Amino acid sequence: MLRFAFPMEAQGSAPRSAAARLDRLPVSAFHRRTAALLAYVFFFELGDLNSFAYAAPGLRQQWHLSIATIATITSASFVGMFVGAMTAGAISDHIGRKRALIATTLWYSSASLLNAFAWSVPTLFAARLLTGVGLSGMTVVAMTYIGEMFPSRVRGAFQARILMIGLIGIPATAYVARFLIPYADWGWRAVFVWGSFALFFPLFTRRLEESPRWLERRGHLRDAEDVLSRIESAVAEDTGPLPPVAASAMAQGSAADDRGLTALVRSGSGGRAALLISVWFCQTLGFYGFNAWVPTLLAEHGFSIVRTLEQSSAISIGAVPGAWIASKISDRWERKSLIALVALVVGAFGMIYGLSFNTWIIVIFGFLVAMSQQVFAPLLYAYTAESFPTEARNTGAGLSYGIGRLGNAVGPLIVAYLFTTYGYTSVFAYIALCWLAVATLITMFGPRTRNSVLA
Repeated sequence: MLRFAFPMEAQGSAPRSAAARLDRLPVSAFHRRTAALLAYVFFFELGDLNSFAYAAPGLRQQWHLSIATIATITSASFVGMFVGAMTAGAISDHIGRKRALIATTLWYSSASLLNAFAWSVPTLFAARLLTGVGLSGMTVVAMTYIGEMFPSRVRGAFQARILMIGLIGIPATAYVARFLIPYADWGWRAVFVWGSFALFFPLFTRRLEESPRWLERRGHLRDAEDVLSRIESAVAEDTGPLPPVAASAMAQGSAADDRGLTALVRSGSGGRAALLISVWFCQTLGFYGFNAWVPTLLAEHGFSIVRTLEQSSAISIGAVPGAWIASKISDRWERKSLIALVALVVGAFGMIYGLSFNTWIIVIFGFLVAMSQQVFAPLLYAYTAESFPTEARNTGAGLSYGIGRLGNAVGPLIVAYLFTTYGYTSVFAYIALCWLAVATLITMFGPRTRNSVLA
C-alpha cells in the first residue's frame, strides 16, 4: 500500500491519525448537534420506509387491489433498496460521506413525493422502487458516518439514540395514516407527502463535517487536518482541555485505487461481508415480514380499516422505547452476543403474536415485537459499520445491507403465498424462523467488535 507524506504540525511532528484524535474526544455539543441532524433524516427515512404498509389498506380498498398486487408493490421498494445500497456505498467511498448523505436524502424525499401522484399500479410500483433506492442509500451512508464521527466508546449508544429519535417517524406516520386515510379518498397520498419532508435537510448541512477518517484514507491529509482542528476547537470550547493523543497514532493515506471492492478484498474482509450479507438477508425477511404486512393482515383477518390502523399505530409506538433500551446496552456488553439474544426474543414475541386472536394480546405482543426489533436494529447498524476498514466501509456495509434488502424482493411473495395457502399463523412461524437464523449465524461466525478502534 502506498503512503503519502504528511504536512508537519506547528510543533514539528507528524499529524496524529483521525481515529486516535476523534476517539479520545469527550462527548460534546458537536456530537449532539451531529446526532440531531442525523436523527432528522432518519425520522422521515423510517417513516417513509413504513409509509406504504400504512397506506396499503386504504389504497387496496380504493383501487380494489389483491394481496398479490400489494406484495408486488412492496417488493419494488426492496429491489430499489438493493440498487441504492450497492451504488450509494461505493459512491460514498469515492465522493465522501457528507455529499453522499445529502444526495441520498434528497433522492428518497423527492421519490416519496412522486408516490403521492401515482395514478396506477405500474406508476406506484416505479415510485416505490425509486424511493427504495434513496432510502437504503441514505441508511448505508448514515450508519457509516455515525461509526466514523463518534468516539468508539459511545458510537453504539449514539447510533441507538439517533434511531430512537428517528423511530418516532414510524408511529408519527402511522397516526398520519390513521387520521387521513379514513377522512378522504386522497388520504393515502398525503401519507407519502408527509414522507417527503426531509427535502429541507440541505438547509442545515453546513453544520455537518466531512468524515476526517475518509479524508485521511483518501490522502487528503490537509483537508482532514482542517476538519479535525474545527472539531477539536468546538469540543474544547464546550468541554475544556482535550486529552492527549497517543504518540504512536500517525495519520496514514492510502493509494487512490485502494478502496471500494478492491480494498474489501485486500483487507481480508470478504468473510465478514458474506456473514453480514446472510444476517441482513434473514433479518430483512423477518423484520419486514412483520412490519410491512401487519396492517394488511389484520384487515384480512376481519378487522375494519379504522380498527386496523388504530392497532398498527399502537404497535408502532414500541419502536421508540426499543431504541432507548439499545442506547443503554449497546456499549455495555459485546455486540454480537446482544444481537443474537435480541433476535431470539423478536422471534418468540412474533410467534406469540401470530397465535393470538384477542385484541389486547395482539396489541401487547405487537408492541413487544416492534420494541425488540428496534433494540436489534441499532445494534446491527453499529456492528455492520465497525466490521469493515475505512477505505471499504461503505462498500462493505452497502453490500451487506443491499443484498439483504434484495432478499425482501421475494419476501412479500413468500408472505402472500403462506397467507393464502396456509393461513395467518404460518406467516409468523416463517418470521420466527428468520430470526432464529440470524441468532445462529451471529453466534457461530460473528467477530467481536465492542470498543474496537475503526481501522
